[in-house]
Amino acid sequence: SIEHRTARPTERMVSLMLLITASGLLRRGAVGRGGNPVLFASAFSFSTKNELPTTSLSRARHVFPRASQSARFMSTDAPPAGEKTEEEKAAIKAAREARKAEKERKKAEKAAQKAAKLAAQEAANHIDEVTYLSVDDQDSYATMGDMTVVMSRSRSGRDFVDVKEIGGADDAKYGPGSKVWISGRLNSIRVKGGSCFLVLRQNSFDTLQACFFKDKENPEQSAKMIKYLKTLTTESIVNIEGTVSCADVRSCSIQDAELAITRIHSVSKADAMLPFLVEDAARSEKEVEASQDTDRPFPRLGQELRLDHRWLDLRAPANNAIMRIQSAVCQLFRESLYSQGFVEIHTPKLIAGESESGAGVFTTDYFGTTACLAQSPQLYKQMAISSDLNRVFEIGPVFRAENSHTRRHLCEFTGLDLEMAIDEHYMETLEVVHTMFKHIFEGLETRWAKELKVIRTQYDSEPVTFTDEPCVLHWPEAMDILREQGFDMGEGLGDLTGAQELALGSAVKEKYSTDFFMLDKYPSDIRPFYTMPDPEDDRFSNSYDIFIRGQEICSGAQRCHDPDVVTEIIHKKGIEIGDGLKTYIESFRHGVSPHAGAGIGLERVVFLYLGLDNVRKASMFPRDPNRCTP
Repeated sequence: SIEHRTARPTERMVSLMLLITASGLLRRGAVGRGGNPVLFASAFSFSTKNELPTTSLSRARHVFPRASQSARFMSTDAPPAGEKTEEEKAAIKAAREARKAEKERKKAEKAAQKAAKLAAQEAANHIDEVTYLSVDDQDSYATMGDMTVVMSRSRSGRDFVDVKEIGGADDAKYGPGSKVWISGRLNSIRVKGGSCFLVLRQNSFDTLQACFFKDKENPEQSAKMIKYLKTLTTESIVNIEGTVSCADVRSCSIQDAELAITRIHSVSKADAMLPFLVEDAARSEKEVEASQDTDRPFPRLGQELRLDHRWLDLRAPANNAIMRIQSAVCQLFRESLYSQGFVEIHTPKLIAGESESGAGVFTTDYFGTTACLAQSPQLYKQMAISSDLNRVFEIGPVFRAENSHTRRHLCEFTGLDLEMAIDEHYMETLEVVHTMFKHIFEGLETRWAKELKVIRTQYDSEPVTFTDEPCVLHWPEAMDILREQGFDMGEGLGDLTGAQELALGSAVKEKYSTDFFMLDKYPSDIRPFYTMPDPEDDRFSNSYDIFIRGQEICSGAQRCHDPDVVTEIIHKKGIEIGDGLKTYIESFRHGVSPHAGAGIGLERVVFLYLGLDNVRKASMFPRDPNRCTP
């Protein structure tokens, strides 16, 4: 006890230290510098003398609690030195969570402000779809924006005009100052700053420039229009309203006028990334080849890539024009034959057996029996003559299951077929055919001159030369010409090769100044069973082929109309007489006029007339051994 002043100094000091330790004078919660607990015993000053300084004791009175406070400090529930109470921990945690919540609140508030700003901008710049129902309500519609899907909701009353009717001259149907609506394909577009220039394309090769410039009096609306124009993609279908004005535009088919855009709507938007550009598909081989040594060579588009996306390939002006020439050939074919007393017929394409001996045939199940896809309308044309339809023609599909991979063969093509009764000689038919081809050649060069000009820009060719009267070579003369060309023709009883046909065509062009000629009296062994034999030498026949530029486009003959003779030829060629041939022969037993005819390949005529390098370019969606799509 500190009351025993008679104790020795060392003993008194030890007793005091024990009392301090037992009393918990190392108070919790009191910290000094650096966060270290403060030992309250330091308030005392010890000395080696025999007394405890009163000054130290007086300080101790301020430090030591009274009895009630000492009891609390000496409680056995107090946490170890340096550890916080549960209340303090909870307070610290609550403060931390409050700070975190405030931080999250500020972050959310900032995000909300940003989202609101973006929403406001989007609302200001949003371009709604346009449902154009009536021209009378046009002022209530936005001047730009995608058109809602055209679903025949109404007829708006807008009058759409053709690009070719627009011009800068006063006598143009739609000249300067005219306000017009035009629908077409977006050929190209260039937006820069506050201006836009685009080219609209119609019918693949009619083009017109349209433009838009920022309006200083209405900058917000102009900015919105520019923004919309930037979203348009080439090859999209658009409707444009604008005012015609004079201009000098060398890059378009309309060179003296342009259209100032007041309204524009996308009707059908094309993908931004296309398999290839129509611009690239429209370049000639010479142009592509010449670019290969430059810094920016043009891409070479392979045939398979083009055919895989044929609809896109056909948008190229020349390729599109080829399809129009194909249509023109059919039209002119019909015109000529109608004028010569022919009737158009339509024959079956599902038949019981082969119609062409020696040609591959596609077969299919026909309710438990085997049917064939017609290789030609041959048998039915002849039966039409037996029906007293004395002059008939047909334009229809022809199927040949021939595994040919040449540039001039297809598995399906369009046949231009004709058959006619004759009085005495098959030359009557050749004269009709010659007249028909003259009508086609002359009609193409005069009535379809625009299309031919477009095609010849990409694919070089010259008009076909022909004679006023039929130029007919006989087989022996052809053999002599080819022998002079260095070919070994043997006995002259075999078919001509492609090289021999080309050589013969060159020789005929030099000798007779014509690209178009006929060759008759082919050997019987290489002609179909329905061909009439030559009356002087049955090794040869009354058959013929017709050529353009040394390549065959047509095959024909006088038909064997005698039932006994044709039956004999069928047996000689080893052909089985099935149900199809039985009815064919029977039609002759009931009486039939002598007749002759010809079968022409439409695609081959177009291909050779235009000097193309592959018949597939003359077919819309060609079929060959490797292709049955698209």
